[in-house]
Amino acid sequence: RISDHGPVTSGEVGEDEKRSNGGWWEWHPSKAALEYLWRSGDVSICRRNGFQKVYDLTERVIPAKHRRPAPETEETIDWACRSALDRLGFATSGEIAAFWDLITPEEAKDWCRTALANGVIVEAEIECGGNHAARKVYLYPETLDEIEGLPEAPGRVRILSPFDPMLRDRKRAERLFGFHYRIEVFVPEAKRQYGYYVFPVLEGGRMIGRIDMKAFRDRGSLHVKAFWPEHKVRMSKGRMQRLEAELTRMARFAGCDEVTFEADWLRQPAVPAG
Repeated sequence: RISDHGPVTSGEVGEDEKRSNGGWWEWHPSKAALEYLWRSGDVSICRRNGFQKVYDLTERVIPAKHRRPAPETEETIDWACRSALDRLGFATSGEIAAFWDLITPEEAKDWCRTALANGVIVEAEIECGGNHAARKVYLYPETLDEIEGLPEAPGRVRILSPFDPMLRDRKRAERLFGFHYRIEVFVPEAKRQYGYYVFPVLEGGRMIGRIDMKAFRDRGSLHVKAFWPEHKVRMSKGRMQRLEAELTRMARFAGCDEVTFEADWLRQPAVPAG
């Protein structure tokens, strides 16, 4: 169909197939086939309509010169591990494997073992946050040399995207910062602990809370429904001023003129996970 009639979305194929009303991830057979063809390289994503992928033949999307290389498995593993460690700075072999989700945990373990023996990487122990024990990780030798010269993290408060690289691996973030965070957009409303789309809040190098807010652009207002400081985080006058300054920046970024608050927007500290 794609070959003869051009790009399609999953909603445009399999019209006669039985479909479930159960949720986002319950694929009908043609959707599953499209995803298989995409992941195996026969089709590619040529564009998106909102959240919907539009699939077309790969030869129509990716120029031939970029389709020709066929790296060996070992080359792919080496690239995946090196590039993951470049971005993570330090990591366990499991975190290296999970970064691209391209290689297996065992392949990452084998790469780390060989790279350690050859002096490409070294092993170190990283202190963790909360009640988490220190963890052995791998990193490049030059990373250790650079640590001493790193500047202190800026003291300003920052509201992060739920998909910020700092938090993309939820388990890693929880271990390093003692910050348990889950986005609840797919959680039924009655079961949400915080809210539909709650943002993590960072101050310097410390996670200090989470905030539920929404931009009402039709009335030029960024409305804060609730802010939950982390356990043992005291909202001093200075910290409140830094949070309000960040909200002003966020309002400007969202195209709003003012920040408004629910009457009871400052909530009790978040309960530590576990």
